[in-house]
Amino acid sequence: MPMPLIEPRILIIAPSWVGDAVLAEPLTALLKARYPHSVIDVFAPAWCAPVYARMRYVHRVIENPLPHGPLHWGQRKALAQNLATADYTHAFVLPNSWKSALIPYFARIPQRIGYTGEARFHLLNDRRTLHQEKFPRLVDRFAALAYPADTAADKIKTPAPVLVPQQDRQRAALDALRLTVSPTPIAVFCPGAEYGSAKRWPPEYFAELAQRLLHEGLAIWLVGSSKDRPIADQIIAAIRSNAPSDGTPAMLHSLVGHTDLGTAVDLIAAARLVVSNDSGLMHIAAAVGVPLVALFGSSSPTYTPPLSSRARIARIDIECSPCFKRECPRKHFRCMRELTPQAVYQHIVALR
Repeated sequence: MPMPLIEPRILIIAPSWVGDAVLAEPLTALLKARYPHSVIDVFAPAWCAPVYARMRYVHRVIENPLPHGPLHWGQRKALAQNLATADYTHAFVLPNSWKSALIPYFARIPQRIGYTGEARFHLLNDRRTLHQEKFPRLVDRFAALAYPADTAADKIKTPAPVLVPQQDRQRAALDALRLTVSPTPIAVFCPGAEYGSAKRWPPEYFAELAQRLLHEGLAIWLVGSSKDRPIADQIIAAIRSNAPSDGTPAMLHSLVGHTDLGTAVDLIAAARLVVSNDSGLMHIAAAVGVPLVALFGSSSPTYTPPLSSRARIARIDIECSPCFKRECPRKHFRCMRELTPQAVYQHIVALR
């Protein structure tokens, strides 16, 4: 790729979902390879900021204070005025919404790159047409923006996302939560999925798998946000109701709702194994390089697979999956109900 005469100052307008944030990391790596002396900043919602803070080539994360929904015209113009002082030369607009392209337009950033999306004809001046058949994976759609618009699809080379855990924060979190990672190996379970129940493996299945791993001598950490507490409580109750009197519940720890996202990244990196629904934490586990079994039901591993050589996808092939619905429209939930703990365990065995 040709090198410009002046190395750019780059602003990435980030997506709102945590998983999409992880899948944006290869774009930063490709931009750094193309412009080695560039400065790359990210304008992101506060809840995603810890993900970008653990990317290798991100210089600064600027928190986007605007809530989802309202236009907030005046606030967008004020934010744009502040960003204009940074003299950005390029803005990469990853969300497809019309609103997401307003701030770089108001900030008069010379090069504004992104897909046409919601009729953004005047807001972007390097508009790309998305050919979904050429780029079925979201990560490739982001990565393609680092290349000139006329680059053939087969020339787009997308590296796997990489997140770098912060070791000092990991140690501080382990001390604060009274956890150890040695000599007992850790299996992290991520039983939540913010998008909806159709993406969540049944709690009783997590419990059955946990009992098997506890019996093998692994400790189990449940990780998730405060919204996942009811699911975590069900898993813990099921494990304890069937636990033998050998102390295995002492190796079970629910960290759900007790960590922020950055701490979750750092703790997941300490695991020997992660079992996760298709969620932001699944992509985080893949990006920190931990052996991972990713559970897919209503969503598609074609569109957003975990990008790691140490990841295995667990799913069953039925005619109605993927449906991409928040709840099972047919009420049978077969895509997850028929994905048994034994089947998932076989994926774990294959990772060893």
